[in-house]
Amino acid sequence: MKSLNFQEELSLLIRAKCPIIYVVTWEEERAEKAIAQVAKECGPPRQMLYYDLVRGFEHNQEGKNNLLQALQIVENSDRQTATIYVFRDLHRRLATQRLDEILVRQLRNLYRSFRNSRKTLILLSPLLELPSELEEQVAVLYFPLPETADIRNIIEQMVPPEQLRMESQSLEQLIKACMGMTRDRICHTLSQSIVQKHYINESDIDRVLVEKQKRIRQTEFLEFFTPNETLDSIGGLDNFKLWLMQRQQAFSDEARAFGLPNPRGVLLLGIQGTGKSLCAKAIANLWRLPLLRLDVGRLFGSLVGQSESRTRQTIQLAEALAPCILWIDEIDKAFGGISNSTGDSGTSQRVLGTLLTWMQEKSSPVFVVATANNIHALPPELLRKGRFDELFFINLPTYAERKEIFLLHLKRFRPMELRNFDIDRMSEISKEFSGAEIEQAIVEGMYRAFHEQRDVITDDILMAITETYPLASTAREQISFMQAWATQGRARSASRGEASDLTNNLTNDLSVNKSFEQPVIKQRPLPLPPLAKLKSNSNS
Repeated sequence: MKSLNFQEELSLLIRAKCPIIYVVTWEEERAEKAIAQVAKECGPPRQMLYYDLVRGFEHNQEGKNNLLQALQIVENSDRQTATIYVFRDLHRRLATQRLDEILVRQLRNLYRSFRNSRKTLILLSPLLELPSELEEQVAVLYFPLPETADIRNIIEQMVPPEQLRMESQSLEQLIKACMGMTRDRICHTLSQSIVQKHYINESDIDRVLVEKQKRIRQTEFLEFFTPNETLDSIGGLDNFKLWLMQRQQAFSDEARAFGLPNPRGVLLLGIQGTGKSLCAKAIANLWRLPLLRLDVGRLFGSLVGQSESRTRQTIQLAEALAPCILWIDEIDKAFGGISNSTGDSGTSQRVLGTLLTWMQEKSSPVFVVATANNIHALPPELLRKGRFDELFFINLPTYAERKEIFLLHLKRFRPMELRNFDIDRMSEISKEFSGAEIEQAIVEGMYRAFHEQRDVITDDILMAITETYPLASTAREQISFMQAWATQGRARSASRGEASDLTNNLTNDLSVNKSFEQPVIKQRPLPLPPLAKLKSNSNS
């Protein structure tokens, strides 16, 4: 079934005699024009009456600063006249902390009175604040932000042709950059350029992107990233890299013409410090898409309904910016143990349910990248196919991958002295180290050399490695469980060829029951080379 746009859905609700409709939007003026157009096209056409607390009804100024009186006027109006009443900014009066019981009762009375009439009450507000008593009576619609055609019209109306100094391709990029912004914000941003230099050109694309970052930053739970990381910044993970490269043009018109659906997303599971967050940034860079990082913890508000409202706002912003990448970092911490959680009155379940439903049903080109460290904590419904295209397990790096990681970091820290380091030897003794621990070992070796007022050499890094107890040693039980879970075919390996050194020896180290719920571990000490041997081979 084809989805309806806002005006079609609003028209359907009005013709179906839905008494009360709540329209959520920051763009009051645009929304009112759309509502007026729908009223004009209804059969019979509806007259429009507007109300706010400051001016009262616009046509006669009745009901100023008296909302109850205004609603009573609406209830007592001529039942034969087809009318749409638009009440602005009632969200504060409907908010839970200031809820007026008389107001709620009056709205319920209006619902019963309007149910079989050609009268409709539309509540127009930037935020959704709806008490539970009205949830079954009020239909909620979200007014969309300007789409491509709308933005093109906005630019054509406000920028004279002689001041628009852009090729058609650059104009398309400007239009895409404006996606996710309100009409007023687009106009204000472009007006600054016209006032400053009297024309619009390619440089204004960056101005728009900066303005968009400010808008997203205001949400407090979304962060706009401009990643510099590429696939070359990641050591190993060849399977995952190939999977990404095969989808590099997945959001193009050619892919749609070929019959391919938009990719949904990927869940990256694995051990801490193995580069899951780095992968999310590299995807955005490779596919040249904007990257939004969602801090799920900040979605949860202290007020009733606030968490759900923020979740819907996140979805709306992400879809307005589409095609884009929505990065949900450490999703296990936000929804860990959710099935047994009752302390938040079900808020976590509702937020997760909203996200999962959207991920399952979304048609917009928003690619979700979720990362998780604790497989135990993930709810089963998050792992099933349909919400993510693939689940990848990122293990501890193999010997070959450790060599790549050492090369990457040494190129960054000591590009001119790269040949002086024994990368093979460092990779051999850093068995069970994650990528983050390898980087830290190099940094620790540099601190040692800096303290002794000389340049860093191989033995400094080797010494740092031998003095480090990696997470694979301190949290061996948990990591062995994760590796055993992944080897059961529950997730695809991000690395090509053999699994990591620990997984190769998993049968020697790990004895677990079939459900992998209670692993029994045989401890194996971390192999450390003798300190004397290191000193004897020192180049210093």
